[in-house]
Amino acid sequence: MPQFGDYQLDIYFAGLSGVTPRLPVDFATLERRAAAALPPAILKYVQGGCGDEHTQRRNVDAFREWGIVPRMMVDCTTRDLSVDLFGMRLPSPLFMAPVGVTALCAQDGHGDLQAARAAAATGVPLTVSTLTNDPLEDVAAVMGGTPGFFQLYTPKDRELAESLVRRAEAAGYKAIIVTLDTWVTGWRPRDLNDANFPQLRGHVLSNYTSDPRFRTMLGAEAAGHVPAVVKTWAGTFGKVLTWADMPWLRSLTRLPIILKGICHPDDARRAIDEGADGIYCSNHGGRQANGGIAAIDLLPGIVEAAGPVPVLFDSGIRSGTDVAKALALGATAVGVGRPYLYGLALDGTAGVVHVLRSLLAEADLLMAVDGFPDIATLRAAGAVRMTGRSTG
Repeated sequence: MPQFGDYQLDIYFAGLSGVTPRLPVDFATLERRAAAALPPAILKYVQGGCGDEHTQRRNVDAFREWGIVPRMMVDCTTRDLSVDLFGMRLPSPLFMAPVGVTALCAQDGHGDLQAARAAAATGVPLTVSTLTNDPLEDVAAVMGGTPGFFQLYTPKDRELAESLVRRAEAAGYKAIIVTLDTWVTGWRPRDLNDANFPQLRGHVLSNYTSDPRFRTMLGAEAAGHVPAVVKTWAGTFGKVLTWADMPWLRSLTRLPIILKGICHPDDARRAIDEGADGIYCSNHGGRQANGGIAAIDLLPGIVEAAGPVPVLFDSGIRSGTDVAKALALGATAVGVGRPYLYGLALDGTAGVVHVLRSLLAEADLLMAVDGFPDIATLRAAGAVRMTGRSTG
């Protein structure tokens, strides 16, 4: 039975013929090479965080404060990394988190399509942002049999929100992920210093320009006129959602609704009580608010509050070891963002596939060496903080 960790054997055996990987397998080298390949404005947008970026750094650094304790004399010849999520059996717990400039990280400007092809090649689901350069239907069409999720930035115009959600359902997406923390953009010095906001320059707005409701809002005479498109988009982007909106959100679709940005246990419990099908623990990678607690430190409390309800997680994932730690702390599925964007920037679809396979190989081999044949045993063992406090 093939294992994700076999990817290292592919690399080593290719090396016997003098072939080394086109891309590095570690994040630090990957980021350095991508930094040389991406246009400066896009690089700053991808790398940058909010304020002095303390929360963004803490997201990454906090993983070092959690450890997995190995268990020996366990047969881990084969490992099962599959997970059940919303009635689907997925081959791994990894998914690609939504990123609003995925398109712009590819040399051809169609990064969402290339990421979707990587999803088809690896079985790793892609979460497609509302902000893309290709309509959500076109992106879904190249995912093959791999499920996709649609991330909604809820517009102020209810008819437009309804149209986007219904298009996603019709296109075959398996869940709607509603982002809660981005009705206004956080204070991002790297972008502000260059006065750089891609959407205001007309980028990644194809889901709007292809939408019949948005075209009605725009007016026939303004179709194709970028300043008019941007003005109309800016006028409707960013509805402030409250708990009172949950019945309306719930009425839009039969698909599972996942609330993204939940970081407090009380909010997780309230979300479930109000009809959410999943909780997404995330602080937006530190891009939206500074001064917060690392998302991985908040995860155990969210998992406990959620009970049997699935908990998705992102923010700070840089390696397969990080993936394993998030799983040990109770995440049902783990999202990766910047690493796959860097692979995309360097080698398109093949670069994304390489990054995803590397992450899964590292997580799989950690489980093999540490004595965890499946995610259930890893989660049962939990993780330990450097202070000695155990969870799990």
